[in-house]
Amino acid sequence: MKRRKLLGYAGAGLGATLGLKIGSAAQAQTPGVTIRSLGHTSFLFTGGGRRILANPFRRVGCTAGFPSPAVPADIVIISSRLFDEGYLNELEGEPRVLTDPGVYDFENLRLQGIVTPHDRQGGRRFGNNTVWRWTQGGVTIVHMGGAAAPLGVEEQILLGRPDIMLVPVGGGPKAYTAAEAVQAVQVLRPKIVVPTHYLTTAAGETCELDPVDDFLALMQGTPVTRATTGSLGIRPSDLPSQGMRIQVYQYPRA
Repeated sequence: MKRRKLLGYAGAGLGATLGLKIGSAAQAQTPGVTIRSLGHTSFLFTGGGRRILANPFRRVGCTAGFPSPAVPADIVIISSRLFDEGYLNELEGEPRVLTDPGVYDFENLRLQGIVTPHDRQGGRRFGNNTVWRWTQGGVTIVHMGGAAAPLGVEEQILLGRPDIMLVPVGGGPKAYTAAEAVQAVQVLRPKIVVPTHYLTTAAGETCELDPVDDFLALMQGTPVTRATTGSLGIRPSDLPSQGMRIQVYQYPRA
């Protein structure tokens, strides 16, 4: 495997200290962000002159039928490193890889990782999960990764109210059930909710997740938009002025 540049830091100013830039792309500031679903909790966020890849995975179990999520990116954010999560072996080039909670400053970009348990036993079974927060193309995004515990007051303060919240909804031992996801959504009150980490037809027989419809049923009354493709652009002007809506992406197949 190629040597990756893994960055772990618990304070602000890392990018300024190391002079981290993503070439001339950092100079391009286009309003809005394009979000591309790669399956499970993996998404590619393109906007503001950067490509941010979240949670590339190993294709086994619940992700067995997805194509490889190792698409070209400038920055890779990882929520957890287990056998099937945070899989870096297939990544192209030398993207910056962020794996630990902390504040990471790049030119015109700040990403913040906030630690939460990756199970319902305070992290004693599967360790911790990193929730990522950043603003890209004028849109504030919170990616919950594989959060499994209720958000405490400190986490609520750090996360604030995002424009877009990607939240696991399929349950299992390592992430929110549909009911737990609803509780997290009610706490953060995002403008757009993107469900992740649920049962799809790409899953193998051993997958323990529930379908996204369980979450949608509990959110009855909230408008739902289903994308006809796996990629959708969202500009600040596209965000609901009141309330929230749910955005369900079409997932890829190998």
